[in-house]
Amino acid sequence: MIKASDVKELREKTGAGMLDCKKALEEVSGDMEKAIDWLREKGIAKAAKKESRIAADGLCEIKTDGNKAVIVEVNSETDFVAKNEEFTKFVDLVSEAILNNDVETNEDVLKLDVDGETIEEKLVALTAKIGEKLSFRRFEKVEKEDSDVFGSYLHMGGKIAALVVLTGGNEEVARDVAMQTAAMNPMCLNRESVPADVLERERTVIKEQVLNEGKPEDIAEKMVNGRLNKFYKEICLEEQEFIKESKMSVGDFVKKENASIKAMYRFAVGEGIEKKEENFAEEVMSQVNG
Repeated sequence: MIKASDVKELREKTGAGMLDCKKALEEVSGDMEKAIDWLREKGIAKAAKKESRIAADGLCEIKTDGNKAVIVEVNSETDFVAKNEEFTKFVDLVSEAILNNDVETNEDVLKLDVDGETIEEKLVALTAKIGEKLSFRRFEKVEKEDSDVFGSYLHMGGKIAALVVLTGGNEEVARDVAMQTAAMNPMCLNRESVPADVLERERTVIKEQVLNEGKPEDIAEKMVNGRLNKFYKEICLEEQEFIKESKMSVGDFVKKENASIKAMYRFAVGEGIEKKEENFAEEVMSQVNG
């Protein structure tokens, strides 16, 4: 039995019609990812929107000091609290603590002592004071060589943060690459770093699309490679169109500046956290009846 909520979710992810979504789920016994592929193969959904619904709010922060940098995400329940001065100071404190200490895991960070109190104790105290659940979610600590350059960019006051490491170039070039990373959300640095399972899945979907268009097997195989190049241009930072100059790729831009991209990191607040669906009608009625 296909649930209406699954049909609704599939429709939101693909933009396909209700009946098509229901049929897709029936064809693949309710598997959401396979249903997305089925719709794409039939040409009903042009792309699978993979962004999970956003639940948590909060802030991302980036700090650099010499050859060290850190990118951090701390969550709150609401945007109102994310703008609270005490919350922003706490995010700053956590970032500084990570930058100045040898830590590898979230547990390491929470155990750090700052002014006679652990990060975890400070988090619990701030949660109690603000009256909203707060959580330290993730971080990446990055080190570079003397010849490398950091580039960082915070978008929407810290809702999205991007940190890149360039070999060669300068801070302005690195910042442009960080801005590209924040805006265009590449999955990978280059085609060599695309996970094998992601590539195989895309290849399978494209081939089914082409075969469903009536192309013979030998022609379909050639067309797959052409369409894969388009896929790479969407998900690989080096192959994306450069937002400041669409006639060149990001890879061409950094090459022109005698640089190369060594690493990239991108955090978006709350990405991948399931959003709790609120039924406002029920909420209002419960208050009225309460």
